[in-house]
Amino acid sequence: MKIEHISNEIDTKKYLHQIGVDSGGVSVLSAKMKLEFFHIKDLHVGAANILKQDALSIGADLAVPKGTILAEHPRVNAILIATRRQLQKLAKKELAQPFGLKELAKEIENFLHVKRFKSVKIMGIINANSDSFYSQSRFKADEATAKIESMISDGADIIDIGALSSRPNAQEISEDEEFERISPIIDSIYENKIFNYAKFSVDSYAPKVVEYALSLGFSIVNDIRGLEDDKICELVASYKAQAIIMHMQNRPHNMQENPQYDSILTDISNFFTKRIEKAKSFGVEDIVLDVGVGFGKSLEHNLMLIKHLEHFEKFSLPLLVGASRKSLINQISSSNVEDRLPGTIALHVEAIKNGASIIRVHDVKEHLQALNVLNALKTIGV
Repeated sequence: MKIEHISNEIDTKKYLHQIGVDSGGVSVLSAKMKLEFFHIKDLHVGAANILKQDALSIGADLAVPKGTILAEHPRVNAILIATRRQLQKLAKKELAQPFGLKELAKEIENFLHVKRFKSVKIMGIINANSDSFYSQSRFKADEATAKIESMISDGADIIDIGALSSRPNAQEISEDEEFERISPIIDSIYENKIFNYAKFSVDSYAPKVVEYALSLGFSIVNDIRGLEDDKICELVASYKAQAIIMHMQNRPHNMQENPQYDSILTDISNFFTKRIEKAKSFGVEDIVLDVGVGFGKSLEHNLMLIKHLEHFEKFSLPLLVGASRKSLINQISSSNVEDRLPGTIALHVEAIKNGASIIRVHDVKEHLQALNVLNALKTIGV
């Protein structure tokens, strides 16, 4: 007999097939091979006691504070621990329970119906300005085309082009100045028919810039203001473009002045819920969500968002993460912007493991290699 302790990040269905489990058993057993955790905040103490008993009855559990059984506090925080199979049973039980447990049951059911996007796309960054935080991403029109072609050759699926710096403390420029910076690059892409080789995204919230880019073949609008402007919604809808809704607290010039949240995951979820509803009301259907790493967040906020990115899978929309060479890496391990590639790849690999399906990067070739290695690790057999 040989006993081997294997990773809990395996492709469970593949392993079960390899040992000869029948097809029906594969689905049942794979659902038992991963624990899921839900942090439930401000739970009615009566609900906590009901949920604890219901969880135990199906082999799951609920971690609660000491004194919960005696109702020492009217409301408590708790952690639900269960497999997907157990969650299916628990959701049915809680639909008939009081104290807000019906709402919890619906959240669990939403989670169980989420389907993760299998492929990961690489979005390369081109900045048509002189003040972006990473100097090597800045390009003038005559340089940009060559760099874009190089990025596509290196493996970029999407090229994201912006002319307005959104780094911390950045000052806004006029819509006309932004247009003057970016329009020559848009013209060059159109004239050279580079659209045949990749998708193009315009990183802007200025209607004049967005409309010009969409009219010349761009198919994605990357809006750091998250479709705040109705005119952007109208343009995206009229061109049937994809909208990237990003979360940002405040504005670039003041977003890093002591950012605060009641609960980072819940607060951003609520923001996305409202903006998705707004987008759809204008007829925007193709939506990507970006949690906005570095945009009005502390180091802890940023790491929380990447570590718990699965929370946002409940929207069943692609998730974008852009942590490329950002200053949070310097807060973890002292480094200047030129030396942050290893930290960038570490953050993006973690984001992909947790549900990211688009990563926005300065270094395309290096990320493609990391993705290839990650995919090889996922598919390795017993």
